Amino acid sequence: MSDVLDELQWRGLIAQTTDIDALRKALDDGPLAFYCGFDPTAPSLHHGHLVAVKVMRHLQLAGHHPLVLVGGATGLVGDPRPKGERTLNERSVVAGWADSLRHQLESLLDFNGDNPARTVNNLDWTQEMSAIDFLRDLGKYFRVGTMLSRDIVARRLDSEEGISYTEFSYQLLQANDYLELYRRYGCTLEVGGNDQWGNMTGGMDLIRKVEGASVHVLTNQLITKSDGTKFGKTEGGAVWLNPEMLSPYKFYQFWLNTADADVVRMLKVFTFRTREEIEALEQSVENNPGAREAQRVLADDVTSWVHGEETAARVREASAVLFGKGDPHAADAAMLAEAVKELPSAEVSIGDSIIDALVALGFEKGKAAARRTVQGGGAYINNVKVDDPERVLTSADALGESFVLVRKGRKNLGVLHV
Repeated sequence: MSDVLDELQWRGLIAQTTDIDALRKALDDGPLAFYCGFDPTAPSLHHGHLVAVKVMRHLQLAGHHPLVLVGGATGLVGDPRPKGERTLNERSVVAGWADSLRHQLESLLDFNGDNPARTVNNLDWTQEMSAIDFLRDLGKYFRVGTMLSRDIVARRLDSEEGISYTEFSYQLLQANDYLELYRRYGCTLEVGGNDQWGNMTGGMDLIRKVEGASVHVLTNQLITKSDGTKFGKTEGGAVWLNPEMLSPYKFYQFWLNTADADVVRMLKVFTFRTREEIEALEQSVENNPGAREAQRVLADDVTSWVHGEETAARVREASAVLFGKGDPHAADAAMLAEAVKELPSAEVSIGDSIIDALVALGFEKGKAAARRTVQGGGAYINNVKVDDPERVLTSADALGESFVLVRKGRKNLGVLHV
């Protein structure tokens, strides 16, 4: 079972471990319970969370038992950020977000079969703890000097805004989560992002002091691009997993736009493709980068994992239409409507001609030039070449009863709202 460590290492999914040899032995000794925590600081997970979930899935496939912790309690407090205090959200809001995250996580891991994941909420044990319990049973095991030395705390203390006791105490709550899961489920491994190293080792130390037991911590790298900048963000903001916050089409396009210099590493991190498959895709990037085969595999695999095979197929179909392939009438109208949102657009009426359409979209400056384009075979309605300059738009052309695709040549594509 410790072969999973070699797999994670090869994929670039291990940043730090407390004792790699001891962890390898623990994995070899038989299935162990492990956990990763997710705080509801927003109504959705984003693509960065997928890295830790991927580590969890590899461990689960290796036979180990995942505990998915949704931070109903820690989400009420907030993990300290590099700059500024977090806004304390209403309890009802945090509870709703926690439920949303739980549903998302249940679609990303296996909660059935012989080795099902289990969801836990730290509100279940934290809300039962009184202030006296917190200070006597938990606080006495922590030294202020050690807490102050944590990188994020030190940075906040050096800033103008400082840090509140609320956020300063967050590390105690997270440490207590590990202790509770150790007691309740025999959990002996915590996984998470490398920015959580201090909080995670705090839990490990707490278990050693209270229970006299040795447990483990494993962190994953925070993913960056080859130039060292953060891998993330679309033009509209975060790469959310919730389809209502970021459409599956835009989600797919985010991965499809991965640079050649980054795509092989992202395939290792975010997909379950084998070494042989990824090595073949790496050759494709080197030998035929224009085909963007590796990017298409990355986009398809991650979209299928997050949004399901059926949605990924609809996204592929809509994407193909925009590249002049396939019948737009056969594509999912809603997905296609999302796909064309960023295209040049114009308002026209049924009965207007293809010449009117080319001018309205700005593809030609005048009707004479538009006529020459049509006569030269360079105009298309819904991916079908138009030879007749007198061709008019009809209700049968309307996709989803509201828009028509018009193309000039290979690169100029626009949408007409009818």
